[in-house]
Amino acid sequence: MADFDLVIVGTGSANSIPGPEFDDWSIAIVERGVFGGTCLNVGCIPSKMFVYAADVADTIATAAGYGISASFDGADWPAIRDRVFGRIDPIAGGGRGYRIGDECPNIAVFEGDARFVSDRRLAVRMHDGSTESVSGRHIVLGAGARPYVPPYRGLGTVPFHTSDTVMRLDSLPESMIVLGGGYIACELGYVFSALGTEVTVVNRGERLLRAEDDDVSAAFTTAAQRHFDLRLGAMVTSVRGGAATGSPVRGGAADFVYTADGSASAHGNTYTVEFTRGGRAESVSADVLLVATGRVPNGDQLALDLAGVDDEDGRVLTDEFFRTSAPGVWAFGDLSSEIQLKHLANAQVRALRHNLLVAEGQADGPMRSVDERLVPHAVFSHPQVASVGLTERDARAAGLPISVANKPFGHTAYGWAMEDTASFAKLIAHAQTRELLGAHIIGPQASTLIQQLIQGMSFGQTVDQMAHEQFYIHPALTEVIENALLEL
Repeated sequence: MADFDLVIVGTGSANSIPGPEFDDWSIAIVERGVFGGTCLNVGCIPSKMFVYAADVADTIATAAGYGISASFDGADWPAIRDRVFGRIDPIAGGGRGYRIGDECPNIAVFEGDARFVSDRRLAVRMHDGSTESVSGRHIVLGAGARPYVPPYRGLGTVPFHTSDTVMRLDSLPESMIVLGGGYIACELGYVFSALGTEVTVVNRGERLLRAEDDDVSAAFTTAAQRHFDLRLGAMVTSVRGGAATGSPVRGGAADFVYTADGSASAHGNTYTVEFTRGGRAESVSADVLLVATGRVPNGDQLALDLAGVDDEDGRVLTDEFFRTSAPGVWAFGDLSSEIQLKHLANAQVRALRHNLLVAEGQADGPMRSVDERLVPHAVFSHPQVASVGLTERDARAAGLPISVANKPFGHTAYGWAMEDTASFAKLIAHAQTRELLGAHIIGPQASTLIQQLIQGMSFGQTVDQMAHEQFYIHPALTEVIENALLEL
């Protein structure tokens, strides 16, 4: 049994809490997987490194449109994969090594699975099978989220991939079925499609990226037909896999995929997904099955009730200062936020870090919160999508008086250079206050173009100030933003 001033569960953004201000605190860090969390190991960073390779492949494949003779003759998947994880894995290993090394004498690392057993006390089932008991004057829960597995008949009995495993495949599959139509499905589906896999997307909704503004979602769905065989409005009735062929090589994580109960199985099956559309039965088959139907917080795996921590379907509930219902227990990030984004988690943990020091009288108050009204996001598929603030449907549902501008990339000189006929920037402004309420961009570099609008919204500029009180470089792509603002 070990008692600490602070126990941290998870090593994503939470790993940034210990610093010089905490040198006189005894700290326990609990990690059940790989140091660095979702973003570093299985999320944002590796997926975007794969997307960049996919973008290069797609540029080559479409070069003829610019009068350039080029052909995409295939991808060296192991080389692409190893470039990504050859960079990432050493960072994760280095983070672990730093925390268990002599440079952090006040920190003890417990590698295992944590569950509450009572107030501010956790039992950690270590990787070696033993159990350690740790308690803390403060406990910070940063245990993140995991892929959601829908309760489709047969899915729990066949091996399948999620975003946690598919990027470490040993070879590029000839065909793939992707279940889902959100950002994970669209990003990873695009990666494999651009690199040569025949990708079929089976989605319950009639459009992809349905959480986006309606115009963006519709445009993306149309554009995605170039990359995917789309089966939209599909109600999955069953999933099955044929018998694996040959003897699987049991040597690395890439040789295994996971079933709904968490058990590992060798891949090598042919998968069939059966579904109905418009009252008709259909089915598709492929070499690999990727389940990309969203993510759920890991609160249901922490025995929260034994510590008096309130949750809602596994999402830990907190106040604006990241305090849970149990005194001394804090939570943040994907575990507690409805918005599961790394840049939000980073902002939250900076505020939480300050609040811990305030709670112990080591920093001046008041406690800090994070304003989530203008948290932006991007989808790194093809085309790219970026968004901040209200969609048009949300603004109208709220009864706000709005003005809407929608400017195509193709109305700018740089858009002509790109031969772009589909991309656009859509802005929603309050018709009376001139405040920019929402911005939605679909097209090349959307995630970069939106940044100036995020800044303007954050500092309270009107759309008129954003349009007229700065220069826009001609003929840069940023002119599409200028044109949209001028239209407002």
